[in-house]
Amino acid sequence: MRVEPPIPADRLAALRVPFAAMGAQPMDTAILQPLSLMLDLAGEALRARLFIVQAEGGPEACLRADYTAPIAKAHIERGEPAGTYLYEGKVFRAAPDQSHQAEEFLQIGVECFGSVGPTAEADFDMIMLGWRAALTGGRRDLSLWLGDVSLFAAFVDGLDLSPGLSARIKRAAARPRLLQAELDRAGAKGADPSTGGLVQVLAGLTPDAAGAALEDIWALAGIQPVGGRTPAEIAQRLIQQGESHAAPALTKDQAAAVSAFLAVQAGPWDAMDAIAGLAPKSAMGLQTAVEAWRAQLDRLAAAGAPVACATFSTALGHAFDYYDGVTFEVRSESLGPDAPVAVGGRYDGLLSRLGGTHQACAIGCMVRPGRAFEQVAV
Repeated sequence: MRVEPPIPADRLAALRVPFAAMGAQPMDTAILQPLSLMLDLAGEALRARLFIVQAEGGPEACLRADYTAPIAKAHIERGEPAGTYLYEGKVFRAAPDQSHQAEEFLQIGVECFGSVGPTAEADFDMIMLGWRAALTGGRRDLSLWLGDVSLFAAFVDGLDLSPGLSARIKRAAARPRLLQAELDRAGAKGADPSTGGLVQVLAGLTPDAAGAALEDIWALAGIQPVGGRTPAEIAQRLIQQGESHAAPALTKDQAAAVSAFLAVQAGPWDAMDAIAGLAPKSAMGLQTAVEAWRAQLDRLAAAGAPVACATFSTALGHAFDYYDGVTFEVRSESLGPDAPVAVGGRYDGLLSRLGGTHQACAIGCMVRPGRAFEQVAV
């Protein structure tokens, strides 16, 4: 495992200052996390990035690959409607051998959970926090990237899709391969012939019976399953995939509209003009969101964010799919797009996915100190 070089104490102290100003409560989480938690939130594509651990006869776990989900879960267990938490600790993600990137590295971040209400102020504060914290490292090649997952949802709402197809396209937005599969199916009539008999058999069973049937098939085939999910969970995912293939597809025109929307990448004000131009007439929510973004851009510029030379990308994404609103990254030209210095965004829906009962706004931001400081970055 490649370990990040030590970071000088004085530089860490400088980076902590913007976070300390948030008045957050310090919180730590266990280094070992349930594997199923990470896979459910980020998908199987993340498996190659995880360090998986399993004691003999025990459930699979993984080294902590993210702080957001564990802190959100801890917040739910406290039973409090609001809270702001500061963390600092090691995170572990496998990297390709040729990348030479550190696989054990330090993150500093904050996660904020608040009562339901206006979110523009919280979005503004978090974007500015990420930018100011990244600047403490002294890099002069930083740039701000902005996005908003909710704009895509509002765009899809204006396409006049059936409720099931609309929901499926929105879910696929965070999974590039799934979304591409939907776009490739555009114009298809009827069920996908690859949807076979096994899925149809499982679909007619209760979740427990479907899981038991899958176990029987594995036993007959001599297969030893691996992964963080139960047979019942795997069966349900197979059923959902089968239903997706059997469901109506996008038309060619709808697929072209989705592709055009996701291709928008420009200066923030130009991007807003492009999005407004692509918006279907019925997408009133999207037009309202665009106007709100224009006001937010003015506020960010007035506060010193480099909006004039920033980039807004409708496809801005992360390894984790729980973001459902504003997203942002601070990138270094020398490190490239795959090694952001700071990352953050809104994830209001995550708490309910983790079993929370309180409706809340949720947003967070993290900085990689080892990338922020040019002399030690890997």
